[in-house]
Amino acid sequence: MMDCKKALLETGGDEEQAIDLLRQWGAAKAAKRAEREMAEGVVAIATGEFATGMVAVSSETDFVARNQDFLDFASRLAASVRESDLPDGEVLAGAALLQTDGFEALAGELVTLRATIGENLEVRKAVRFAAPEGGALGSYLHFGGRIGVLMELSGGEGEESELAKDLAMHVAATSPMGVSPDDIPAEDRERERAFLVEQAKAEGKPDHIAEKIVEGRMRKYFEENTLLKQAFVKDPDTTIEDLVASPGSDVSVRRFVRFAIGG
Repeated sequence: MMDCKKALLETGGDEEQAIDLLRQWGAAKAAKRAEREMAEGVVAIATGEFATGMVAVSSETDFVARNQDFLDFASRLAASVRESDLPDGEVLAGAALLQTDGFEALAGELVTLRATIGENLEVRKAVRFAAPEGGALGSYLHFGGRIGVLMELSGGEGEESELAKDLAMHVAATSPMGVSPDDIPAEDRERERAFLVEQAKAEGKPDHIAEKIVEGRMRKYFEENTLLKQAFVKDPDTTIEDLVASPGSDVSVRRFVRFAIGG
């Protein structure tokens, strides 16, 4: 109320100018909030016949993350990503996305939304999967949109959408580092191996025994951190590798992307 009164006084009672002034003040206040931590937000997914888009949009509070205007913005942004010609499968930072041709209006909407809601909001990242030929896309949202996953399978003549959805759900729950051990960066593998070597030495194991122990623990590391080696959450007695490689099937996991709010 005080801001409204001040704006009317400064504009000589002109309501339209007062509204513009209030919006300017709101934008300035939002800019000052830009350094605040944004641990809340939502992941939104827009599916379609030819592509699927996914975005992660952050907010400061859970209250705003449930605001309908905020959710509508995230949904429109995901749909725009789906309909765009963004590089297939490339995860883009939010700042780069909003500077891309065709996203100018949404960038302006975000500025207005910050001022209206009175909280710092940020597009974190976005990705677009084009529908594959002879394959299937699956997607999954978990925890009310705090986690989202896009999954792509190759083979199966495009009839494996239910499996793709199940695997997307699995990835949401387990957060693997990659599809197979080869997808884990070499520096991460070497760091883990070095840690396990030191751990075995600290246990007083002879070198030839320590090496066997390290190999066993590395296998466990891959089982925990790569999709194909993990036990399927719906059936822990079956690995993802065995689930996909059913008799007579040529289906394989091509790729996935997982977004998590606060992660």
